[in-house]
Amino acid sequence: MLDWLLGPIDPSRAHEVGVHLSWHARTMVIAWGVLAPMGVIAARFFKVLPWQNWPQELDNRAWWNSHRLAQYSAMALALVGLWLIRSNPDPILSLTPSAFLHRILGYAMLALALLQAVSGWLRGTKGGPMDTRLRGDHYDMTPRRLLFERVHKTNGYLALSLAALSILTGLWQANAPRWMWVGIMLWWVALIALVVYLQRKRRPVTTYEAIWGPDPTHPGNRLG
Repeated sequence: MLDWLLGPIDPSRAHEVGVHLSWHARTMVIAWGVLAPMGVIAARFFKVLPWQNWPQELDNRAWWNSHRLAQYSAMALALVGLWLIRSNPDPILSLTPSAFLHRILGYAMLALALLQAVSGWLRGTKGGPMDTRLRGDHYDMTPRRLLFERVHKTNGYLALSLAALSILTGLWQANAPRWMWVGIMLWWVALIALVVYLQRKRRPVTTYEAIWGPDPTHPGNRLG
């Protein structure tokens, strides 16, 4: 069993990776397979913490700080991973003719990550009773804010899907040993199980409700 786990997924190809390629794989898996999904989970399920007295206690920013830290760290690691593979001095003996697919997915991931950052910077003003001024894109749920939420959420889930494909194609091109495939699959199963559990046990609270509560006097709570 141990020999099987240590063996490459395709015995007909080499699994000889140098320092650059091995660290490229590590940084990308940590970025897109660990940090990015954890940041999404924080944003979806932990806008209100289990011990928080909501809606009496509002605008707990722990989820926001965790989400930003996870996503910016993922982006930074991805850039390191890009540099590692672009500066790789050694031939990659395990590559197959379909290696271009992994490159396309990788660059698409970076483009989506950049779009996520830009959309966050352009999300507009906050406003609300606790801000310096009442009127704001978020508090009033202006078309700008509504567009941001659609784009940001859609791109986020699309990025996670591309991340999974990118990791799988990367494992194949590196002809990674079977234990890596098993480990990543088990991690993803654990993440999916966690999401299913949280979805059943905790009602996802919108950012708007987490900040200002569910009172219908707030303009954003009167939408739809």
